[in-house]
Formats: sequence, structure tokens, C-alpha cells
Amino acid sequence: MARESDNATWPEAEALLAALSPAMVALMDELSAVMFCAKDATGRYVLVNEVFVRRTHERSRRGVVGRRARDLFVPDLAERYEAQDAEVLRTGRPLRGELELIRRSGGAPGWFLTSKLPVRTPGGAVVGLVSVSQDLRSQDADDATMDAMSRLVAGVQAHLDTTPSAPLTVADLAALAGCSPDALERRVRRVFGLSPRQLVLRSRVDRAAHLLAETTTPLAEVAAATGFYDQPSFTRQFARLTGETPSSFRRRARRA
Repeated sequence: MARESDNATWPEAEALLAALSPAMVALMDELSAVMFCAKDATGRYVLVNEVFVRRTHERSRRGVVGRRARDLFVPDLAERYEAQDAEVLRTGRPLRGELELIRRSGGAPGWFLTSKLPVRTPGGAVVGLVSVSQDLRSQDADDATMDAMSRLVAGVQAHLDTTPSAPLTVADLAALAGCSPDALERRVRRVFGLSPRQLVLRSRVDRAAHLLAETTTPLAEVAAATGFYDQPSFTRQFARLTGETPSSFRRRARRA
């Protein structure tokens, strides 16, 4: 990957490359079903793997590096990608588990699960982002399943935005997904490898991690904003899933 990105020498690209781990970048080329890219703060591609190149009309990474989404994808997809990128860069908040229908060059559309994370300098400035999109064909999930999961993820996020303290039952989740509880269980496990309750818990912890890293909101308020019963239960669950307490997570994020 490094050889193909030698032409990424503009200032924004250099700032991003300096903030990335070389080992992580090298590992991305080993992925056979995951698209990877790194974009600078202006939206230009700085690094991509071969899987990413195959989703464009270009033949090599040299044809992708230095260009933007609008140069490589159909307008509706490009607009979606650029809106996602702008939000991540503006807020510094990761995008996780976004279901996307990505059109393959010369083939049928396919479902991908996309995550985007901001890249920061040691001083904390956001200089770009990295993105991975997992091809879900290997999960053998049909479009009806993926459509249900898209509705479910959006519904859980809306619930956290508006009424985080209200419990979400399996019946509630099934209603969000538009399927029966039994079908919900099968579909969530097929796509995410989790139970429905685990998926909700992960969403709550992801939201809490953002608040801890990006705000000075007191821990008790973070617990309430992410649907935990109280601060002690929040601390126990967060530590179980992340390996560190909310306080230590916040301290480490501030040092990064």
C-alpha cells in the first residue's frame, strides 16, 4: 500500500500519514472482504486497499489516491459518503456499524457494514479519518434481512437520542426491525454476531465512549444519557466491555 501512496504528498495527506500507524496500514492489505480507505481533512483519498479499488472503476490505487468520492462513485453514494465524512470530521465522533448498500462495478449491489473513525495528531487535532466497510455477503444475509437491520440500527440510535432511559424490550426491537422476535434474533446474529440485547448494549457503550472522550459531561450524566440505571451499573458494564473504567477511559482519551 505504501508504494502506491507515494504520490500522496500534499500537506493534508502528509499530516494524516504521520498520524497513522504503519503496522495498521500494512495490515489493511491483508483483508480480502473489507474495503479500507484513509481520507485527509479535505476529503481526498490518501490510502486505499485493493478491495477498495475493485469497488471503483479504477484499475490501481494510483487512480484513486488524491481524488474524492464524487470522482469515483455515482452521485447518490458520493453524497452519502461525503455527508458521513463531514460529520465525523466536524464532531470527532466515530461512525460505527452503518449499513450501506454499495454498488459493485460491473456487478450487483451488495450490503456492507461501515465504520469510520477520526484520526488525530498527538495534539488532538483531527487530520482525517479511516474507514472500513465489511462485505456482508459471507453472512449469507438477504436484502430483507439487511433492510430490517438498517431499520433496527436507526431506531436504536433514535431511541438513544430521545428517550435513553426507557427500556427497549425484544418486542420493541422487533417492531423497529419490522419482524417477529424469533426472526429478529436470527437476523441480528447472522449480521452482527450478537444477540439483539447485546447490539443495544454495544450501541449504548459506543455512545458513552464518545461522550467520555469528547465532552466533560459528568459520569452520572453520561450514564443517564446512555440508558444505564445509575453510575455504578454504567461503570460495571463499561469496564466489562472495554476493559477499563469510564474514568480511566476518559483520562486515556484526553492524553491521546
